[in-house]
Amino acid sequence: MAEFTVAAGVAKGLLDYAVSRGADRQSLLREARIDPAVLDDPDQRIGSPDYIRLMKGAQALSGDPALALHWAADVNLARMSVVGLLGEASMTLMESFQQVRRYGRLVTDMGDDQRFEMAQVDGALWTVDKRPDPNAFPELTETTFGFMVCGSRVAAPSTWLKEVHVTHPAPSWAAEYEAVFEAPVVFGSHWNALRIDPVFLTTPVNVQPRYVFGVLSKHADALMQGLKTVDTTRAEVERRILPILHTGETGIDAVAAAMGLSRQTLYRRLKAEGVTFAGLLDDLRRRLALHYLVGGKVSVNETAFLVGFSEPAAFSRAFKRWTGETPKAARTGGLTAP
Repeated sequence: MAEFTVAAGVAKGLLDYAVSRGADRQSLLREARIDPAVLDDPDQRIGSPDYIRLMKGAQALSGDPALALHWAADVNLARMSVVGLLGEASMTLMESFQQVRRYGRLVTDMGDDQRFEMAQVDGALWTVDKRPDPNAFPELTETTFGFMVCGSRVAAPSTWLKEVHVTHPAPSWAAEYEAVFEAPVVFGSHWNALRIDPVFLTTPVNVQPRYVFGVLSKHADALMQGLKTVDTTRAEVERRILPILHTGETGIDAVAAAMGLSRQTLYRRLKAEGVTFAGLLDDLRRRLALHYLVGGKVSVNETAFLVGFSEPAAFSRAFKRWTGETPKAARTGGLTAP
């Protein structure tokens, strides 16, 4: 079975849910062989052996073999991970799925950015989970699809989901699948996939404010308010970038087009103010990263993705260049917000 890691906050969410369903906390921690202090650090990752023991122990000690499904149905991912918040702040259901594709590794990291894909097959649209050897731990399929489907119901009617396919055979709790997904379920399929009605891809989401990326801490909120009071080309560019910084798609061409300018005109206007687009973007990332970390609302890894880095290691190197310190130093009180 392929190795993976799970965010400590998500593992803690599973632990808390199992306890709410009757499991004894200390017994479950012993069963999983997890140090509880690890679960209190949002930058920690739980290895797959520990997480699997946690899940299996949670099922046994709660007396609920379908606990993975029930957890995903009962607990919004936004309570455990910034990935859920990003999904709820998306403009449409399609964008929400795109957030899962980009940020899914913050929840479960298998070292593959291409785990999820959208596929058109015989006129039908599917969201596909391509992780290797899925039948070795089908509970991961249950939680992955459960969070995706149940989390979307705050914005879209359940009729967007037409069918669920899973590769593992039907378990003893198979009836719970249709109760949770509210759609036909095919067991023993050739893939793990959700068939989607394309009509609902344009369904507005916006459960969280669009600028949730800038207000996850009070410091970042102050940064955004400050930008609104400055009338320069640089400030306008920063206002354009902030809501999309998390996507990593912040090139000068796209920003210039959004401002109704050519690339050359934007370049000249910024040069007249003594800045470059690359320098502006780098400085905005620095300031927002400090705000997120000092605010203590998100982890180092989550901050990396929120400010547009595809890899936490690249973010850590940039942060060291910006401040001379590690991101963890900022989060634990070694630095102050600008």
